[in-house]
Amino acid sequence: MNNDIVAGRWNQMRGNVKAWWGKLTDDDLNQLVGVLQEKYGYTREKAGDEIERRLQEYDQKHLAPS
Repeated sequence: MNNDIVAGRWNQMRGNVKAWWGKLTDDDLNQLVGVLQEKYGYTREKAGDEIERRLQEYDQKHLAPS
């Protein structure tokens, strides 16, 4: 996936991400995979899978045709 697309999606989702993982600060969001591992005990693979799942859910909800 293009880094610009990911960055754009990420900026749109920051509020939702903070709601999903309320323990995270703005600085944490910049290092999400590592922080999810540390604060939630996820493996690197689980953190990546969880982020991808959330991105897909977000896309389905916000980018679905009306």
